[in-house]
Amino acid sequence: MARRASSRREVLHSDFLTPPVLKESMMALEKLADVKAVAQGGYPQAERCRLSVGHPELLTSDPDIVAALSITGNFGFQPCSHGDFLGSILGTGIAREKIGDIILQGEKGAQFLVVPELADYLITSLEKVGNVSVSCTRIPLLALEYEPPRTKSFKTIEASLRVDALASAGFKLSRSKLVNLISNGDVRVNWTTVTKNGTTLRTGDIVSVSGKGRIKIGEINSTRKGKFAVELIQYL
Repeated sequence: MARRASSRREVLHSDFLTPPVLKESMMALEKLADVKAVAQGGYPQAERCRLSVGHPELLTSDPDIVAALSITGNFGFQPCSHGDFLGSILGTGIAREKIGDIILQGEKGAQFLVVPELADYLITSLEKVGNVSVSCTRIPLLALEYEPPRTKSFKTIEASLRVDALASAGFKLSRSKLVNLISNGDVRVNWTTVTKNGTTLRTGDIVSVSGKGRIKIGEINSTRKGKFAVELIQYL
């Protein structure tokens, strides 16, 4: 896509990408001299983003390629999960990659991001989520009600930067318990399942354990005794 954008001197856009694909794409595109890449998910903490690529002279501002929709209904008696909203949206016949993040709003419903060309279709097609009748309206991106993630950070001193060492400290689990979780495929680094206990982590990596949440690896410093002082940021 980047090569096509470069040779035609135009700006091209991807569908919504998952965080690991986005990360790999950005790393690959950094190596291309005459191409600029911009990722947008509709709000600062968005996980699923669209990528715009083009010549730096053409990509001077963020393209208008993400629309926000609000789903409202009486969810007071029938709370719906992320999966319920996603299932209903996909039930209209739309492919998953056309949909960005879904932000739950409790009794009020949810807000979600979508490619702009499908916004009108969803407004007319989405009538129910679960058993709740809903209405779907377009809202400006600035009206998205997201909360910055709440975090707390703490330090740990470890002999290595292996995932089993840092994750057992971050999730307060024994090393043997964490090794079992890794072999069961329950541990992911940057949204990709890890299979080796000895995978080395770096600053910025995000480690998630099924049912336990996620942590981010913060600053790493060496101690005088040859160990590592690692800042772990826990998402609450």
